[in-house]
Amino acid sequence: MILSTTIDITSTTWALAFTAVFVLGISKAGIKGIAIIIVTLMALAFGAKESTGILVPLLVVGDTFAVIYYNRHAQWKYIVAFLPWMILGIFIGTAVGKDLSGTTFKISMSAIILATVIMMYWWDRKKSKNVPTHWAFAGFIGTMAGITTMIGNLAGAFSNIYFLAMRLPKNEFIGTAAWLFFIVNIFKLPFHIFIWKTITPDTLLINLKLVPGIILGLIIGVRLVKIIKDQFYRKMILILTAIGAFLILFR
Repeated sequence: MILSTTIDITSTTWALAFTAVFVLGISKAGIKGIAIIIVTLMALAFGAKESTGILVPLLVVGDTFAVIYYNRHAQWKYIVAFLPWMILGIFIGTAVGKDLSGTTFKISMSAIILATVIMMYWWDRKKSKNVPTHWAFAGFIGTMAGITTMIGNLAGAFSNIYFLAMRLPKNEFIGTAAWLFFIVNIFKLPFHIFIWKTITPDTLLINLKLVPGIILGLIIGVRLVKIIKDQFYRKMILILTAIGAFLILFR
């Protein structure tokens, strides 16, 4: 699908996109695990690969709010351990995803998410409270997060696993993830602009029209986060991420 103009975009496409960015706002406010719903709706609206370029600038808008609002809760030692591996994954994802067809792109996304669900189930069943300290854990999860964030903006599932494994409380989880994705999504912009060419003046115009949906989602999301207990938050993240994984697998 080539987005040469915004005139041919149907009302159904706009409805799907607005719903997606509303959910995006809720997600960036701290309700993690629902990013796959966003990706699914945007892919239905614009196509699997095309939607990645439309989504990234909108993610940056949401990330900007998140880092401002949750900045004091960020735990930088986890970002420093995770970010280099994620950047490595972005380079791999850029090379792999450049020439993938739309069908292969979608199948790859589904397979990655299915693997994530299995890992999450294993971690949830693990009774040990010990935090993984070996570099290989951050290395594997971080690299996979980088590949999936480039191929389908789906790194949330892997970052959720990492931060849950680190036993971060609710606000620290949100603040640390906010800075991580703010940095990563800005880093991805040149790849989408110059290599994949999925960000253009026309897609930026679409972004501009969708920003109000993000703002509405952010407002509602912040209120929801305030009433969610820390212990329930962990379980909620696991459940929502698993549901989202199956949604994209069967969409």
